[in-house]
Amino acid sequence: MPLNPLTQLVEAALFAANRPITVEELQSLEPEAALADIRTALDELREHYDFDGHAVEVVELAGGHQILSRRSFAEAIERAQIAVRTPRLTAAAMETLAVIAYRQPVGRAEIEEIRGVSAGGVLRSLQERGLIEVVGRSEGMGRPLLYGSTPLFLELLGLRDLAELPKTEEFTVALQPHRPETADSDEAAASVPAAS
Repeated sequence: MPLNPLTQLVEAALFAANRPITVEELQSLEPEAALADIRTALDELREHYDFDGHAVEVVELAGGHQILSRRSFAEAIERAQIAVRTPRLTAAAMETLAVIAYRQPVGRAEIEEIRGVSAGGVLRSLQERGLIEVVGRSEGMGRPLLYGSTPLFLELLGLRDLAELPKTEEFTVALQPHRPETADSDEAAASVPAAS
């Protein structure tokens, strides 16, 4: 069944865009369409791709929608080096980005206190890459800048919003060292004589 004209227009816009597009931006394509009409068109397009078994899908991330290849094809696409990959982040950049993502808005002094090293260069690099931005100023002495993550950060991680970040409680469990059962403890328990 062919798609309706509004759904086709939404599809064309998502296909042409190199970033997630918000519902409001899509509405500007057809000013007479209500936001509900745009959402219906997105749902129709999503169902069309799913039902007909397309290799692409409509994904909601970073506050918008984007047409992306399905995850099942990612390994082959990466192996063929077809997709443009952004350069990897350094360990220092990842640590700083994690602090900002979980503590935002956060100042440089707090980031440096948590990481134990100077963060000026890393903050500049993350800003240049569009992953963080200045979101305000602290009320503290000198009114230092406060940093927060950007929609590009969410897009890079494939998240709709910050609520999808793993919970800190999950890290506590995941970071506990594995304690395998040892044969020594079993043998020690087995060698204790039974009371007669």
